Amino acid sequence: MTNFLITGPETATFTILLAHGAGGAMDSTSMTDLSKALTDGGFRVARFEFAYMAQRRLTRAVKPPPRADHLLDEYRTAISELNAGKLIIGGKSMGGRVASMIADESFAAKKARGLLCLGYPFHPPGKPDQLRTAHLEGLHMPTLICQGTRDPFGSREEVASYTLSGEIDLLWLEDGDHDLKPRKKISGYSAGDHLRRLSDYTVAWARRL
Repeated sequence: MTNFLITGPETATFTILLAHGAGGAMDSTSMTDLSKALTDGGFRVARFEFAYMAQRRLTRAVKPPPRADHLLDEYRTAISELNAGKLIIGGKSMGGRVASMIADESFAAKKARGLLCLGYPFHPPGKPDQLRTAHLEGLHMPTLICQGTRDPFGSREEVASYTLSGEIDLLWLEDGDHDLKPRKKISGYSAGDHLRRLSDYTVAWARRL
């Protein structure tokens, strides 16, 4: 049984299902801040954890996460058990990647209407040739990827050279890192500025779904 952490209005038009990144739990500071930004935009947000992360809470043992393709069934189960109306699937980093791997099947089955990736891991840090983009080239589900321009998992300059589906909309947040946070003294933007832009842009994007 999936344990959900749900915030935002029950009357929201859209529910966003978010999975966490490889190392951060569903109630991490980053996930909490991102979820609040989305609920401030009027979305209902449901967070959940993969089994390996839930196990960490019990044992305190930090083991590497399973491969992304080994987590697909857990995400499918979360979609089924949440049983939301108008649903957007996605997640932070690895969580978004896992959602992207079942996006088209979920779209075809009318289980979800859109995909939201927050800091997509286009490649491992320092390994720009190990791309995780093959399935993104022919993606059919409407997709929004929110990415910091200096994200070590895929900077603006790197992503510009990739072949991506025309269904993918990219929101670049200036000087943002993998958590979308900028260096205020360098960029002139605060983390709050970026979260507000993320919220506003996602609201406008969701209206087209």
